[in-house]
Amino acid sequence: MQPAVQPDPNHPIRTVPHPVRLRVVWNGKVVADTAKALMLYEASYPGVRYIPRADVEMTLLARTPLRTRCPYKGEASYFSLSSGGKFAENAIWTYETPSPVAAAIAEYLAFDPRYVEFVESNESA
Repeated sequence: MQPAVQPDPNHPIRTVPHPVRLRVVWNGKVVADTAKALMLYEASYPGVRYIPRADVEMTLLARTPLRTRCPYKGEASYFSLSSGGKFAENAIWTYETPSPVAAAIAEYLAFDPRYVEFVESNESA
């Protein structure tokens, strides 16, 4: 495995707490509900919400064989969503052993916004 490339001023990476409660909804079900989400900002890409695994309804997820590699964050593993006869393949990814620059997201999952709805509120989780 190649070592991770270090962020620089042209490709910064930063992780910050998500400011409000966040629910992830798919196929009419709340898949995640948390007040502990993180936002990861990388270079000029849109921010990505990362949800603690402990706040995700893991029974709706199935691990897939897909693996991808980010030169900055490391190897990503994927999950699909399945419920009520609906299926969203590789809709979730995680960096289970990320590079040091992304260490904060090690126990977190990211949901592809093409498949889920993000509902934000100021309520407590």
